Amino acid sequence: MSYNWNWDIFLSPTPSGESTYLGWLLDGLQWTLTLSLGAWIMALVLGIGLGVLRTVPNRLLAGSAAAYVEVFRNVPLLVQLFIWYFVLPELLPTTLGDALKQTDPLAQQFFAALLCLGCFTAARVCEQVRAGIASLPRGQRNAGLALGLTLPQTYRYVLLPMALRLILPPLTSEFLNVFKNSAVASTIGLIELSRQSQQLVDYTAQAYEAFIAVTVLYVLINVLVMFGMRLLERRTRVPGYIGSK
Repeated sequence: MSYNWNWDIFLSPTPSGESTYLGWLLDGLQWTLTLSLGAWIMALVLGIGLGVLRTVPNRLLAGSAAAYVEVFRNVPLLVQLFIWYFVLPELLPTTLGDALKQTDPLAQQFFAALLCLGCFTAARVCEQVRAGIASLPRGQRNAGLALGLTLPQTYRYVLLPMALRLILPPLTSEFLNVFKNSAVASTIGLIELSRQSQQLVDYTAQAYEAFIAVTVLYVLINVLVMFGMRLLERRTRVPGYIGSK
């Protein structure tokens, strides 16, 4: 192989001289983590709420949550990102839209990507929560209501605590997907991890080193997330419940 490997490139100064190429990657990693964690918090809160609505007896609420899921789950993520970034400011009232377009470009890119990833992932979390609640024995809801709890209290104290324990493994997969899906933010200019690797290749022509380093960083993130979620799963297991060991 005639390729000239040069791992020292990461310690070389960037053209501006203010950082090294390794510093570029770490800056991109910081943006990836900030975007992904923010989107996951948003997706978890919104997804749990929508998942509950999908299982309530009110047809209007259940239908509205189902419509949300169908829209956000069936439109490609990249298309959604372009809508949030390019189309949303044009749909808002003129004053608000103009104010949004005049804000810092980096802030525009970040918040568009945050809303896109959060809303897209929320639709997937919603289905996980719905499936978790539906998998519980019907007697649990009836028991909560028989004890004098209201329906919201039954969800809060009886159904959701058990359902969330059951769906921790699939939620782990969705959590990991947020980090991987954050790479689409590079298409609107956000300089996250994958975009920084592309810049590194543009300036140094050391493509193999750049993409191997980025791959290692993504793998490290995923390993840490899986370790943390496995630990959480073990600590929240209900002794004696099916699937608990």
